[in-house]
Amino acid sequence: MSVLSGKNVLLGVTAGIAAYKTAFLVRLLIKAGAEVQVVMTPASKDFVTPLTLSTLSKKPVHSTFFEQEEENEKWNNHVELALWADLFLIAPTTANTLSKMSNGLCDNLLLAVYLSAKCKVYFAPAMDLDMYKHNSTKQNIEKLQAFGNVFIPPATGELASGLEGEGRMAEPEDIIKFIEKDIISKLPLRDKKVLITAGPTFEAIDPVRFIGNHSSGKMGYAIADQAANLGAQVILISGPSNEKISNSSIKKIDVTTAEQMYVACQFYFTDMDIAIFSAAVADYAPVNVASQKIKKKDASLSIELKPTKDILGAMGRIKKDQFLVGFALETNDGIKNAKSKLKKKNLDLIVLNTLQDKGAGFKTDTNKVTIIDKNENITTFELKSKTEVAQDIFDEIIKKLDA
Repeated sequence: MSVLSGKNVLLGVTAGIAAYKTAFLVRLLIKAGAEVQVVMTPASKDFVTPLTLSTLSKKPVHSTFFEQEEENEKWNNHVELALWADLFLIAPTTANTLSKMSNGLCDNLLLAVYLSAKCKVYFAPAMDLDMYKHNSTKQNIEKLQAFGNVFIPPATGELASGLEGEGRMAEPEDIIKFIEKDIISKLPLRDKKVLITAGPTFEAIDPVRFIGNHSSGKMGYAIADQAANLGAQVILISGPSNEKISNSSIKKIDVTTAEQMYVACQFYFTDMDIAIFSAAVADYAPVNVASQKIKKKDASLSIELKPTKDILGAMGRIKKDQFLVGFALETNDGIKNAKSKLKKKNLDLIVLNTLQDKGAGFKTDTNKVTIIDKNENITTFELKSKTEVAQDIFDEIIKKLDA
């Protein structure tokens, strides 16, 4: 999954021959999972039609401050458009628009949106060789960079004039890669490796039956998604779960038993920067597993159980520089038991939740947690979606790492 997935992207189109490439840009942005709205300068419509871009973006294209709808005029609110955007890409950016942007001129809707934008602005110049080399163009580019706008350098090749040189707008594929790389470079967990366990484990009684629990894996998968969205490379070790992953930065390892999860954690843990153990690992497993299905009889059945390996405790004993996070699901004495587990397992952070809180626990889309750090500082959160809980967990982790 691209880092552009779920982002609102405003595409500004100005009047250069490279405007024909914006149809490909819109398609690539949507393929990456972005929502796209297009704002055009009036003159740019001579190079690519609004109908083409609105069809591809599945949204109206805006080019004027007012639009006539039957007898009523509709105002295109430049402030609302600017606030909607997570990022604003102006491609192509002509020499004329560069000059206006750098000097604060505002004679069309696109420039009004630009001056109202609070999001990151990317600009991809496109013009002929001599125009691009002109000192005024260079100064305008430097000025926009000083404003915090991000310059996407043009390519070298054949220009519309027939000359060869620098000034071609970067190809749509290269623009997308440039933006993705820029976003990733600023994410707080870039270059970090994160190990996450999720879901239940199933301990076989016979070929049909097992000891397990009601964990769905929703919390662990939400944590994995958030880690990937923050730039991390993620190893997700998952027990049986119906949850799906869509982010290419997540490598999923499927396991069934506590022993299999233990072996996988041992293999990956030492190479990790952060490890979060949210799986609901079975505490006990049958001593003997029947090779055939146990037939039902009138007499009672006794199954001897043995403790499974303490995966979190084992990782706590071998940890060096890893930031280690555990989960505690309690039904009573939650704070006391969580603090005890925090120290016993050598954790940096523990996430406590309880089945007594309505909307928390297994199989729900929400959770209510309390986070305790190794200095026993306690932070309590309200009931939230598991996606928001994952965000809160990483906010706490990042604060500790930056401290």
